[in-house]
Amino acid sequence: MGITIRSARPADVRAINQLVEPLTHRNILVAKDLVAYYEAVQEFLVAEDEHGELVGCGALHVMWEDLAEVRTLAVAESHRGAGVGHRMLLALLARALQLGLQRVFCLTFEVDFFRRHGFREMAEQVDPEIFNQLLRSADEGVAEFLDLARVKPNTLGNTRMIIDLEDAVIVDRDGVQPDRLRAAHDELRGA
Repeated sequence: MGITIRSARPADVRAINQLVEPLTHRNILVAKDLVAYYEAVQEFLVAEDEHGELVGCGALHVMWEDLAEVRTLAVAESHRGAGVGHRMLLALLARALQLGLQRVFCLTFEVDFFRRHGFREMAEQVDPEIFNQLLRSADEGVAEFLDLARVKPNTLGNTRMIIDLEDAVIVDRDGVQPDRLRAAHDELRGA
């Protein structure tokens, strides 16, 4: 099964929506209007199979000078368990490294998946000066990162997780620890 990870294009938005929609009905992902996907298409990567069908998607949303969020990570039911989510997440983390970011946040039900990729449950508090700046954002993801009460209904049952990219060690499904994330980044770049 030949899967290619590439940047999303506006023509991919309807397929992204189709990948995400079943997960919104199960309250795993938050439903969004098509316009929200079009506005954020530059943040998305997609996984395309050998027939040109999109079988995965995910976005990296920059939140601060050293921080981003993995959003809308979804894999088609037919391709779950085949490593597509793993490759998508590695590509998103590699993109974060390319942008010079140090940390990546996610809000997820898939705790074990993200833990295998070096994420840990978030316990730390945000620096007060940064917190006050982030409070000015209208972005719901920023509010979720800050753990604000107004977004609690959207986050019930989800776990706030974060990864420090410099120290990231990724564990595969068999418990084997591949090289650090930077090696995965170099592999994705073809270095």
